Amino acid sequence: MFKIVVSHSNDPDTRSATEDLLLQCDKQLDGQMPTAGLLFAAIDFDHQSLLNDIMDAWPDLQLIGCTTDGEVSSVLAFQQDSVTLMLFCADNSIQISAGIGSDASSDAAASARSAITQATQALTKPVRLCITVPESLGVNSKAILDGLADALPNGVPVVGGLAADRWQFDTTYQFHGRSLYSSAVPVLLFAGALRCAHGVASGWQPIGNPGIVTRSKANTVYEIDGEPALSYYREYLGKHEPSSNYPLAVFTEDDQFYLRAPSGEFDTETGSVNFFAEVPVGAKVQMSESNRDDILAASRESMLQAVAAYGPGEPVAALYFSCASRRQLLGTRTHEEFEQARDSIGISVPSCGFYTNGEISPMELGAATHFHNETFISLLIGSE
Repeated sequence: MFKIVVSHSNDPDTRSATEDLLLQCDKQLDGQMPTAGLLFAAIDFDHQSLLNDIMDAWPDLQLIGCTTDGEVSSVLAFQQDSVTLMLFCADNSIQISAGIGSDASSDAAASARSAITQATQALTKPVRLCITVPESLGVNSKAILDGLADALPNGVPVVGGLAADRWQFDTTYQFHGRSLYSSAVPVLLFAGALRCAHGVASGWQPIGNPGIVTRSKANTVYEIDGEPALSYYREYLGKHEPSSNYPLAVFTEDDQFYLRAPSGEFDTETGSVNFFAEVPVGAKVQMSESNRDDILAASRESMLQAVAAYGPGEPVAALYFSCASRRQLLGTRTHEEFEQARDSIGISVPSCGFYTNGEISPMELGAATHFHNETFISLLIGSE
């Protein structure tokens, strides 16, 4: 037995929203006891009160979550300033365990390893999936992924998104049980007879000539092909400033690419350009462009990839992780993104997700996990 229920409330009052969530869940659970949960909440809620009330209802719940830049679910579709909760009910064939690593701003890799170590202590079956929703501000996202990869068995997909705060870039929060964190790495591990598949699409396409990053440090690119990175951008944009409208496509060894979006910060004297995540020296990069229709079509493509990878049978639930930059660019059409993904499944399944400060997933099942910008991730889960 593997049952998943979803609740979603857009009531701005924390206590009323919590009561709404619990009532929705109770009706769907029909007396069953949930094992684990994912909670995605807007930044303005009283998060400690929210966590306390949920854990009072199910004291043994393996719960993680984070703050967001927008929320989606099969209950209310796309919302802002709302809260959504997904609960998992599993028998002995599937084990689910939560872990948390704190102080990721000091040592992100160690924080990630600590979260996996904690979560795996309660597992006796092989790990099949890791969902994570880490801190996004002042942390090294690559180090988080490296730490997770070090601690997980080879081939375990890591999927999720970075916590957000409605484009304020001030403070985000992560959840683990009753505890509220900032600068942490929460994980939810699934072990045993779990089946999962994911899809990755952005809608951006490379244009112009590729270049090689010849000098960079962390999130800052100083040179591409030995010339200032700002010159590379201005070759295509003229006097327009580097922006998330034109992210860099960063190519992997097998010629796939993930996106790196400029943060809007650059230095005209040194010619450096800052991005929302690391860009490694030696990487092949290329300017990319898109439009609203292509961005929306990517959510459909992402889900179709996941459906094809899942194969025969029906998934039990879907999760979505989309970039806050996509929400900014789509504006009033943001709701169409979830609708396209939902309709592409072909069946009605419980689903939820959130708009992130960066997305996490492999390009394909069994491949290395990457950190993405401006990308739509679909995840389907079920039982074998």
